[in-house]
Amino acid sequence: MPDPRPIGLFDSGVGGLSVLREVRRLLPNEPLIYYADEGHVPYGPRNRDEIRGFAFSIARFLIRQRCKLLVIACNAANAAALHALRTMYPDLPIVGMEPAIKPAVEATRTGVIGVITTQVTYQGELFASVIDRFAQHIRVETQICPDLVLLAERGALDTPDSRAIVAHYLAPLRTAGIDQLVLGCTHFPFLIPQFRDYLGDGVGIIDPAPAVARQVARVLTAHDLSAADASHTPPIYYSSGDPEHLRVLIGQLIGDHDAQVHAAPLS
Repeated sequence: MPDPRPIGLFDSGVGGLSVLREVRRLLPNEPLIYYADEGHVPYGPRNRDEIRGFAFSIARFLIRQRCKLLVIACNAANAAALHALRTMYPDLPIVGMEPAIKPAVEATRTGVIGVITTQVTYQGELFASVIDRFAQHIRVETQICPDLVLLAERGALDTPDSRAIVAHYLAPLRTAGIDQLVLGCTHFPFLIPQFRDYLGDGVGIIDPAPAVARQVARVLTAHDLSAADASHTPPIYYSSGDPEHLRVLIGQLIGDHDAQVHAAPLS
């Protein structure tokens, strides 16, 4: 039987919209709920326990909305809370994400790949595990880029200042000779045009969002949770911060200019 319940996605802010965009593209009939914890963005500089607490609260909220599957559309929240949430809710399918090191290793020609990420993701066990599993014989150049998150949150994607910030972070990676750039934060895909302009066409840019969407589709099928073919409804958005700010950014970043955005402080 079709399952009309929504899929819940969450992030510290607007970054997870890059994942929602791909899920909508692949699964246009699935109802979606998106929660942006803009009252606490950015997550990157925060400690793991604090982020884990936010993730627990958001998960409870989405479960109260009858979500049939959760997507942690935030690398920092995955690093801090993925395993704990799966333990807490063993009967709820939860799709996480990890830095896309494996496809970068498979694609590299120079043996040097770059990863841009946030502090908490870089320091997490998940990141170390991915490097250990897939990149033991590859040189991995990592750059912590907190200001890129703020550019996306402000909608300041293509300004002289944003291009200077992109150049500041990517210069060491270009000097190191990378030929693949892994986006280790869901905010970063919105800056791909600037990354391409700076790095040139010879560097592959790996956005994990399409792979996450494919995993969502696989999990829905495996658990017999897919919605009916004619069940398409627009996403519903919630923010722990300013709903109007989120509404404007949704229009700017993914073109949903009629978004329904509601205030939902964390409890």
